[in-house]
Amino acid sequence: MGEAPSPVALTAIITGRVQGVYYRVFVERHARAFKLCGYVRNRRDLSVEVYAEGTKELLEKLLDYLRRGPPGARVDNVETKWEVSPGKYTGFEIVP
Repeated sequence: MGEAPSPVALTAIITGRVQGVYYRVFVERHARAFKLCGYVRNRRDLSVEVYAEGTKELLEKLLDYLRRGPPGARVDNVETKWEVSPGKYTGFEIVP
């Protein structure tokens, strides 16, 4: 029997035209579909921050969507940071 994959956490800062184009709703929908936990929020510098906890495989799938964005968005860069998941979230939401 194999062990369950260790949960990891991904923090991503997305820059480009990512505010005012439903980017957060797009992220929330995909994160919830993958049953990830965490949040997405706009930042004052007009970037978007995503924090998600889950398996590396599912977080990589989310990252593919983060790099693409919804129609109307233009993703210029996605800065990522990986760490061991503290497991502090129980769902995924848009936060102010």
